[in-house]
Amino acid sequence: MDLQLKMITFALFLLLVSSSATAQFGVFDISKYGAVPNGDITQALTNAWSDACASTTPGKVVISRGIYNLKQIEFKGPCMALLRFKLMEQFKHHKTQNGRGANAWTQNNCAKNKSCKKLSMNFGFGFLNNTIVRDITSKDNKYFHVSVLGCNNITFTNFKIVAPTTSPNTDGIHIGRSTHVNIDNTNIATGDDCISLGDGSKQITVLNVTCGPGHGTSVGSLGKYPNEERVEDFFVRNCILNNSDNGVRIKTWPDTPETITVTGMHFKDIKMINVKNPIIIDQEYCP
Repeated sequence: MDLQLKMITFALFLLLVSSSATAQFGVFDISKYGAVPNGDITQALTNAWSDACASTTPGKVVISRGIYNLKQIEFKGPCMALLRFKLMEQFKHHKTQNGRGANAWTQNNCAKNKSCKKLSMNFGFGFLNNTIVRDITSKDNKYFHVSVLGCNNITFTNFKIVAPTTSPNTDGIHIGRSTHVNIDNTNIATGDDCISLGDGSKQITVLNVTCGPGHGTSVGSLGKYPNEERVEDFFVRNCILNNSDNGVRIKTWPDTPETITVTGMHFKDIKMINVKNPIIIDQEYCP
């Protein structure tokens, strides 16, 4: 079943595949594919992306200013050339993707019900290289706000995440099996971990991030599944945790048959205000 999403002054910039700044970009404007403000742009955006991705010359997908409806959509690669994705770039204020999750939070009982309904994320970034994501607000999502899986060299900057402390499983940015992920100048207020690292996360840097409310910054939970990869080189610097349940946390499941390796954890210049557990290592994690 498709999930109805409302996209309100939503801006996203993705740079996929490194290249020089002098590259000339062809324009794939979704208005040329039948998109109109206040309408459903799912098919138009899919078609624009497909054409841009198939182009052998650099291109950019553009969405003009307006309010649009967007159902769940997947941008598939690999693409043939350098590709930029720009939505509403001309707006000067922060842009918001509203997940409208309030009605779904009462259904979010996956911690207790293994056959629970799978809820959607606002953004999923999978298997991207050399990517920049900036100037976005993710608001009131049903589940994780952002998932990063299998990526290398991806940066989030000037990012904002907003959800009430009562919203379950609304992790801000969850990272798994990715390397060289950078999060800077970002504000996260949510009902679960502000930033969480799954297995295989390496060379992760969090800089100038404000977290709270929420569950702080977490490594894990680890050890729940077989063949999990090691986590290494996590740097958290110049951050503020305010009114969060935890500060910095490492959590592993009890009685795991696997050997879990976590190494190179660096936490420096962190200010904690009204944090219940500033530093916690939990080897008996059970939500």
